[in-house]
Amino acid sequence: MAPSFDTTTQTVCVMDASGHLGFNLVQRLLHRGYTVHASIQKYGDEDLFNGISADSNKLKIFRSDPFDYHSIIEALRGCSGLFYTFEPPHDQPNYDEYMADVEVRAAHNVVEACAQTETMDKVVFTSSATAVVWREDRKTMELDLDERHWSDVNFCRKFKLWHGVSKTMAEKSAWALAMDRGVNMVSINAGLLMTHDLSIQHPYLRGAAEMYEDGVFVTVDLPFLVDAHICVYEEVSSYGRYLCFNHIINTHDDAVQLAQKLTPAAGSSSSSSSSPSPQSGDLGKGFIEQKISNKKLNKLMVNFEA
Repeated sequence: MAPSFDTTTQTVCVMDASGHLGFNLVQRLLHRGYTVHASIQKYGDEDLFNGISADSNKLKIFRSDPFDYHSIIEALRGCSGLFYTFEPPHDQPNYDEYMADVEVRAAHNVVEACAQTETMDKVVFTSSATAVVWREDRKTMELDLDERHWSDVNFCRKFKLWHGVSKTMAEKSAWALAMDRGVNMVSINAGLLMTHDLSIQHPYLRGAAEMYEDGVFVTVDLPFLVDAHICVYEEVSSYGRYLCFNHIINTHDDAVQLAQKLTPAAGSSSSSSSSPSPQSGDLGKGFIEQKISNKKLNKLMVNFEA
């Protein structure tokens, strides 16, 4: 899919640009001809961006605190698009029962700032598959899970699935405000992002064994996730939510390989409650039926030119 507009005339903001997704989005957008406002938190490493743009006028670095509304407004000034990904604050890095309030407040500030930015045409909001899969009725549903489904916040709280709580509440808050303010927004509900530094401590992995058993344990590679974000931004027909993954952990071999990647020592930590290793009763199964669908995104991306 060729862009329906001239990317060389487009200025977009990437926030937070210092994470794996944000940094790679900045690189890819620059390569496609966009002018990019790379927004990083006050503790972010500005040196990360040295040399990634041949034209210094195409890349501007901003320090924007997601809890400082005016710093967000400054980063968005003159932008027609925003790619927003929440990165936990430097002084509160762990997902716990308090993170939802933090993430909701950040999302609210960002969407409100977009509503006040006259040049803003579209917002791509990065959410998670954990805002989809955690439901009390997930084992008895006849239809596959897809973008129409939302995680149950009370269910998540009951089992301390704090990543699901935060992502669900933040995305719902963003959607409510976007609709109220007339902000054109789409969301990407990404599977577990497979990065080189992925560890067993990643909050997405709490409940991984249950996701595996339910056929909804999905992962996504970084290049595919970046392509998906750019595709939904450039495609004028994109709307609503998009589940984004390009692999599902639904065989014993898949689960073992992931467990070995996450716990190289495979010692005492392998018994962690968040380990994705299948339960003993699953060892005889060849594979577990997939119960989650990303057809909506696949259809949109069929002609996308990376």
